Amino acid sequence: MPFRFSPVAILVLGLFPLLGHAEDTALQLKLDRTFKRHPVEVEGAAAFINAQHVEAKKDDQIEASGDVELRQNGQIVSANHLIYGQVSKDVLAEGAVRLEQPGVIATGPVLKLNLATDLGEMSQPQFEFPDNHARGAAETMHILGKKSYSFDNTTFTTCPAGNDDWLLNANQLDIDRTTQIGVAHQTVVDFKGVPVLYTPWMDFALNDSRRSGFLAPSFGSTSTGGTELSLPYYWNLAPNADATLTPRWIAKRGTQYNSEFRYLEPSYSGQLHYEELANDHLTGTSRSFLSMKHTQNLGDGFGYAMDVSRVSDDNYFRDLATTVMGTSQTILMRDNALTYNTGPWAAVARVQSFQTLQDPLAPVVPPYRRQPQLLLNGQENLGDANVRLASEYDDFHHDTLVNGERLVLNPSVSYPLIDELGYYLTPKLGLHYTQYKMGANNTSALPDASRALPIFSVDSGMTLERDLPSLFGGSYLQTLEPRLFYTYIPYRDQSQLPVFDSAVAPLTFGQLFTENRFFGSDRVGDANAVSMAMTSRLIDNEGGTERLRVMLGERFSFKTPQVYMYAPTENAARSDILAGLGGRLSKAWTMNSLYEYNPNQSETMMYNVTANYKPEPGKVLNLGYRYTSQALALNTGLPYALRQADISTEWPLFGHWLGVASWSYSLIDKSPVESLFGLEYNQACWTMRFVAQSVVTAINVKATGIFIQLELNDLVRIGSDPLDALRLSVPGYTKMNSLPAAQPDPGLR
Repeated sequence: MPFRFSPVAILVLGLFPLLGHAEDTALQLKLDRTFKRHPVEVEGAAAFINAQHVEAKKDDQIEASGDVELRQNGQIVSANHLIYGQVSKDVLAEGAVRLEQPGVIATGPVLKLNLATDLGEMSQPQFEFPDNHARGAAETMHILGKKSYSFDNTTFTTCPAGNDDWLLNANQLDIDRTTQIGVAHQTVVDFKGVPVLYTPWMDFALNDSRRSGFLAPSFGSTSTGGTELSLPYYWNLAPNADATLTPRWIAKRGTQYNSEFRYLEPSYSGQLHYEELANDHLTGTSRSFLSMKHTQNLGDGFGYAMDVSRVSDDNYFRDLATTVMGTSQTILMRDNALTYNTGPWAAVARVQSFQTLQDPLAPVVPPYRRQPQLLLNGQENLGDANVRLASEYDDFHHDTLVNGERLVLNPSVSYPLIDELGYYLTPKLGLHYTQYKMGANNTSALPDASRALPIFSVDSGMTLERDLPSLFGGSYLQTLEPRLFYTYIPYRDQSQLPVFDSAVAPLTFGQLFTENRFFGSDRVGDANAVSMAMTSRLIDNEGGTERLRVMLGERFSFKTPQVYMYAPTENAARSDILAGLGGRLSKAWTMNSLYEYNPNQSETMMYNVTANYKPEPGKVLNLGYRYTSQALALNTGLPYALRQADISTEWPLFGHWLGVASWSYSLIDKSPVESLFGLEYNQACWTMRFVAQSVVTAINVKATGIFIQLELNDLVRIGSDPLDALRLSVPGYTKMNSLPAAQPDPGLR
């Protein structure tokens, strides 16, 4: 139940002690009954009175006593003593009264109710809303219909019976089950007996529907801004549109105003996000961020998509991002695309540019702008043959590098031959045609050029299986999957061609079975090579889980490749050897690894291994190690070598305490890259989180954040939210208070 607050200052009135419980004052009712049945009519709906003693009185009154139960039209009134007026339809119930109506159960000493109008009141009620796992007590309960109630001087909580760790205290609480809206007046939220929140008015949804109003305040501290306080206002404009306005006070910098607008229509949707800090006290400048996203179906196969972001300065995210991970953004895209898709054909016309946020100690080359880019792709089946066309035109622009236009045409035809026994053979013939026209900044005097390369490939493989009915005490299926891929591409000298958007493709098992060893179209690698790989899997026959996967692969060239991008050493007659090992070893353990070895230089180029242990929700341990050699970094254009160890965990400590941690350490720099440590205290109806995080965002620059959050289940979160940081830093993290709870006993006893 997301609560909304009135536009009056919300006061944090106290700290959050962790001790103290209130006693359960729920009334007890007897369960064993010997009933007598006395039916009476109430405007077409029969009312039945069951009791140990029923007596007719004057003035058409019926008096019942001893385990009385009145049933009428879906509602039940139970009491020790009951008087019913057959003409007035008035009910007076006394002694251990229990009222059950759709969605609500209430108990109290006295109930007055008119069965014709469904109007009445109960004194000193204790009530429960089973659908929302909520309960409370009040001085008086006013019954305004079967689905509408008002409570005077009431307490309200979603804590289970016997636990009053947090209470909403209100002078008046109005509940409308028809509109699923609750409204509280003069409200104080107590946690462990200490008031932590006050508002003179608040409304909330009894389900997941959206409501306008102030959201819970968020406060915390960062290394770049000091103490912060945010107060979001949610504006439910329409069922398909909303907005969130968030003033954010930053102690060292001033007040930042954030706004977000979202909309959703059958044919289009999007969102607009704008932030502005009019006068940053530390920099003396105005700073802002704008992001717009929009997608639209224009009809007849046409569509439009826009994704545009702009920021005022390079350090905006490092200084002002609301999450520590957000500080690492370095490139913002500005993309507008018109699309057309019908049947087997698809076309795209786009204009694309980027804003690069530079780190002065580690500058990067901004990517090229595409102004415009035109794409046309399609495929047709002609008999058993598959005919494809991939084509692209780009006009590349850059402020300092050579500009140019590029046209790419890549038609191909393949003929799959598949055997029912699991054998397949797919020959493919294609042509890669590229044409360049040079433009501005051509300081190297690159000539206009064209390149036409035929490409021939054959992909083949098979899948062999055998049953292992008694391996390790279980029944398994083992597969053996050899694969052979041959590629022929003649050599063309490409040293005089520019590099607009291409790079060396990292060697992976997927890349072994592609024709071009480069990304993009500026380089097409010559090849007369065969790639071979073998995969074997061990599959559990009970459930189909892949328990083990072993892979081995390599590419062999009949002639040493001559086309390279960064260094001649990236080409060799033999490619690096790839080996992989992984699978779900048990219900709790999962492991994956990849190893790359260069047989030409007798050197390990790369390996990474990860292990995950998750026996149950709330218990997870992730271990990892990543290594990339300096030679591989030079060959593939990576900025640096890598040797990094990672560990993260979420684990119960003692009692209701749970620990979370994440630590990534660079063995090359001998310093942490990212560290996160936190504690959670989980109770039945609330959770307290303490989290500290530090992340390297630039050379010699770290961003730190401290999160303290109190979450009152189904009511409100108070403090700064660490959940995004926890999910990113601890894969497999479980929000424990979101797990389905054990069903409570129905009703109040």
